[in-house]
Amino acid sequence: MKAFWRVVRYAYPYKGTVILSVLANLFATIFSLASIGLVIPVLRIIFDNAEAPEAAPVFDGDIMAYGNEFLTYQIGIRLQETGQQAALFYVCILVVIAFFLKNVFRYLAQFLIAPMRNGITRDIRLDLHRKILDLPVGFFTEQRKGDVMSRMTSDLKEIEWGVLATVGMIFREPIIIISSLAILVWMSPQLTLFVFILLPFVSLLITRIGKSLKRASTKAQESMGDILSLTEETVGGLKVIKAFTAEEQKANLFKRVSNNYFNLMNKVLRRNDLASPISEILGTGVMAVIIWYGGGLVLAENSFTAEKFIAYLLLFYQIIPPSKTLSQASYQIQRGNASAERVLELLDAENPIKDGPDAKDYKEFKSAIEFENVSFSYQEKKVLSGINLKVEKGKTIALVGQSGGGKTTLTNLVPRFYDIDSGSLKIDGEDIKKIKLQDLRSHLGIVTQETLLFNESVAYNIALGKPDATKEEIIEAAKIANAHEFIDRLPEGYDTNIGDAGGKLSGGQKQRLSIARAVLKNPPILILDEATSALDTESEKLVQDALFRLMKNRTSLVIAHRLSTIQHADEIVVINDGQIAERGSHQDLLDRQGIYHKLVEMQSFA
Repeated sequence: MKAFWRVVRYAYPYKGTVILSVLANLFATIFSLASIGLVIPVLRIIFDNAEAPEAAPVFDGDIMAYGNEFLTYQIGIRLQETGQQAALFYVCILVVIAFFLKNVFRYLAQFLIAPMRNGITRDIRLDLHRKILDLPVGFFTEQRKGDVMSRMTSDLKEIEWGVLATVGMIFREPIIIISSLAILVWMSPQLTLFVFILLPFVSLLITRIGKSLKRASTKAQESMGDILSLTEETVGGLKVIKAFTAEEQKANLFKRVSNNYFNLMNKVLRRNDLASPISEILGTGVMAVIIWYGGGLVLAENSFTAEKFIAYLLLFYQIIPPSKTLSQASYQIQRGNASAERVLELLDAENPIKDGPDAKDYKEFKSAIEFENVSFSYQEKKVLSGINLKVEKGKTIALVGQSGGGKTTLTNLVPRFYDIDSGSLKIDGEDIKKIKLQDLRSHLGIVTQETLLFNESVAYNIALGKPDATKEEIIEAAKIANAHEFIDRLPEGYDTNIGDAGGKLSGGQKQRLSIARAVLKNPPILILDEATSALDTESEKLVQDALFRLMKNRTSLVIAHRLSTIQHADEIVVINDGQIAERGSHQDLLDRQGIYHKLVEMQSFA
């Protein structure tokens, strides 16, 4: 239940509405009990023809006794003045008024609690999104995207309906139960003690079923994560699936996962549906035992009269609906608790890549980036080993080599998408771990091998790193990236929405927007990971010229498979199996007749 109480803590900012809701529930309970309290004097005076008190009662500290005597006195007066029929009518009017006020305050309590319930869901969702933004890139290479999406959608919805829906009950039902029990103890301590003896057995049975529900719910939510992951893979890989005629294979896999979720949800719903019948059976059983035991007290004791016993049963019946609701709530809480644990697991995920307590401001790149004996591994797999490389300010360093050699990983260490295992990585002689992340990344412009665009306008995507850019600055950046002409032809120009992941654009157009984004940010350090890979020949030449102008007097790390694009780099570094195999100028490396020479020959032959 720790997860449940952590979710409930989100209610603290809404404590004002919670207090008002509790007060409204309290008044609703008072009027509900008052309507039942009218039964005793009615039965005693009207049907037993008992005499009404001659004088108004005096309050002696016992509020329940005083209330009973006051009602008896008031009804007795009406009885003497107007007769039995009119007195009965008077009592009925009071009952209607009491029930009307009860429901008014009950609705008011629900009205007040709604912003808290929705507010908690919103606050958790905001925290989840913020957490996703804060977690390092490496976290999501180890997690399925579908599972993360499931925690933000179906798990959060389960919390809303399984946990937060019960919050209102927690602030309402206990008030009714405690108030009713207090009156029951006052009416007959002996009979109420007997009731308390029965309750632990009822609670034990409900708890056992609730725990089994939680286990089934956890498995069901994990299965929903599998479904979302498969759906995302299917949508993203539809071309490949169709090209390899794998529709039936993927359909069978999805069917298997969906059937697993189907079976798990059947278990969840069947256990959940047990709440109502079990509560009703237990409530009826307890009521029958009370009638048997209480009836014996009426027959054996003069102090516990028949009208008191009937009122006692009515009051006890008042406890059954909220008790039933709470038992159902316990099932919902167990079900929602499973989702809460999954959500909190994501919120509690540690981010090893963050500013240290001694992190410093970093305002200007001055001299060099230095890799000193740097090693890095993905989990158990060694990717980089013993990298020693100095990238001086204003120089262009090209990284070449076979795919999977570690080139992209090397550039990912500079913005601290990952932290190195050993060695040191410095900028201007300062370990990058001692520089504030925001300051470090503000000095970097990155064009990735995979073009990453957002479902927004063209202007939004270009100005991502500089949201306050003017329209003129955006257009100038687009021109440098050879993107202005095709943007100008779009239906709404720079305000055109480019669709999910830029789906409305061609590969070359998406890559040029990505380059324009880096151009606009105008950083001192550029990281270009196959920046021209998706461009046609004409666009590649124009963009390459623009990039050469952009890289002039800047520090650039360029990954290139098309070796013709990096021949003028100040230094070419050949990465092979996570190590620097060769380094030098284009001509020097050709003269050595080594790995670089073979790569050039292979491309020339191709």
